[in-house]
Formats: sequence, structure tokens, C-alpha cells
Amino acid sequence: MADRVTILGDGAMGTVCSILLSQGGHEVTMWGAFEDVIQRLLQDREQRTLLPGVRIPPNVRLTGRDAECFAGATLIVSAIPTQFVRSAWKRLARHVPPRVPVVSVAKGIETGTLMRPTQIIADVLGPSGMEGRSLAVLSGPNIAAELARYLPATSVVASDDAQLARRVQAAMSTQWLRIYTNADVVGVELAGATKNVIAIAAGIIDGLAAGTNAKAALVTRGLVEIMRLGVAMGAKAETFAGLAGLGDLITTCVSPEGRNRRVGEQIGKGRKLEAILAEMDSVAEGVPTTKAVMELSRRFHVEMPITEAVHAVLFEGKDAIQALSELMSREPKPEATVDETESRKGFMPAPGNVSGARVTGQ
Repeated sequence: MADRVTILGDGAMGTVCSILLSQGGHEVTMWGAFEDVIQRLLQDREQRTLLPGVRIPPNVRLTGRDAECFAGATLIVSAIPTQFVRSAWKRLARHVPPRVPVVSVAKGIETGTLMRPTQIIADVLGPSGMEGRSLAVLSGPNIAAELARYLPATSVVASDDAQLARRVQAAMSTQWLRIYTNADVVGVELAGATKNVIAIAAGIIDGLAAGTNAKAALVTRGLVEIMRLGVAMGAKAETFAGLAGLGDLITTCVSPEGRNRRVGEQIGKGRKLEAILAEMDSVAEGVPTTKAVMELSRRFHVEMPITEAVHAVLFEGKDAIQALSELMSREPKPEATVDETESRKGFMPAPGNVSGARVTGQ
């Protein structure tokens, strides 16, 4: 059965979602926060800045009017960058129809609150607004420009509501996008956020011309690092070995189109963060997420040396070469600290627990 979908956000991922849903025969409305941007899109429907040459399907309704965007909606897709989710949903909250499920496609962690996007939405709507409403998150190795060009890709949708996960899977799957379901909302959402921090580090390696060996080591140990945080926060270790974790991490660290990797590369070449961000037309979620992940590592007592190094370079003025040298000269350790309970599970070691015990071994 076709849905009437409201997409919140007129950026790259919002545009991609409009293409996917239109292909599936759904009725789509796309809302943008700024009327002037919507008016420009209405002229020729091309995402000239974010996705040059990509056009929003002609049957997608574009609007900047808060009161009208949810008319008849049976599904809401939140495609707003994480640091702006709260303000946008506060603005729209009184218009959001009851019980309509929400799918988030944002990848980040809100600074200050340390909330994931679905947590922010639930927090804004409150108990009354969440009554009878399910949430889901769609994530994975999905470069927007490639999806917009109909190149093959995979993704994963996670929800506590298995029926909603299957519904989103059916609604957004196409001949070029295969979607899997997952019950680990915490893991899928954390993986999508934390991999951006590692992507910045990978970009720094590129900018320093430190070589393929260094980048491979960085990505591998970065995966271990973010998995440990995820497990400490209640996520499943295997989620980080799947599309939302390893898959997205590889894509973000390798693709020349990855915003976070590009930020890191420019820093590795000696440029200042402020100048890099000032030139960008889109949001590099990994920059604010680095601050949030550092706070989470302290809260859950998880040692995250790569994240610490990225934070020091971005916000503490540390030289990138010095940060790399310090990582390489850390005390020698085993490759992984294997927890006896985890090792009996027959899967990759996942040191750490949700009790707050210190997690080390990097």
C-alpha cells in the first residue's frame, strides 16, 4: 500500500529519499526550513549546490509552510542534520500528526545532551507526542550522490517496532538499493555517528600522505574503538561488523565525496578547521560529533585514543603529525582484550560492558 510521506529537510539525503520513495509509487512532500531555498528548488527542481545535475522528481510537492507539510502524512522521514534536529522539530511539533511513525536518516550525536537523532525527536515530542508512535533509523554505506545516480547500494533500517522496520524496508527499497532490517537501534544509530569521527582521522592520514598501511590500521583500530563504545552503551557488537558499522566506515573513509574525510584531509595538509568549514556548502557531522563522542567515552569509561587524537587536532590545536606520532608510540598491547564471556559467543571479541567498567586494550 502506498504511503503519503513527509520528508523534513531539503538537502542531499532528503532529495535522495524523495527519489527512492517516488520510485516506489508513494506520494511525497518535502519540507524545507528556508522559503528562499524552496523557491529556488521550485524553479527547476535541481539540487545545484549539493547534488549538481540531480533533480527532485516532478511529482514531489515542495513546501516551506509548516502547517501544510504534514497534510495526510502516513510516514515522516527526518533528513535534518543532527545539530539542527531539535530546533526544526520544536518549530514543527504542534503540526506533527499523532501516531505517525518517524524514520531518521541523520548520522550524528547532539552536543550537550549527547542524544542520538531518534532520542532528540522523542524528547521534543514528549510522552504525549510519542504515544502510539514508533521510530526507526535508516543508515548504512550510502553516499547521496551515488544513490542519486542510481548506483547499487545497501542500507539497514533499525527499529524496536519490527513491523515498522519491514514497512520502511518495503517502502524505500528499489532495484538499486537493497535494505536489510535490524532490531539494534542504538547500535545502528551510534555506528552511523561515530564512524564520521574515524573518517576525519582517515582524511588526516590522506592529507599527511602517511600511506595505505597507516590508513588500513587507522580504519581497523577505529572500528574496534567505536564498537567498544557501542557495546558499553548497550549496542550489539555484531552491528558494528555490518552495514551500519564496517560498511559505512569503509565508504566514508575511502570515498572522495565523503565530507568528513575531506575535512580531515585538508587539516592534514595544514589548513585550519574554521577556514575549511567556512567553505563547505553542506554539514560535516563528524566535527561536532567528535566533541559528543569524547564526552560519551568519559561517561562510559571507554578508552578511545583515535577519537582523543582527532579531538586534540580539531579543538586543542595539536599538530596532526604529533598526534599521529603519539598514537604510534603508545604502550604496546595485545590486539584485543578478549572478555571470556564474549569469546564464548563465537563472534568477534567485544570488550566492555554496560556497567561502566573501564574498557581498554586499544
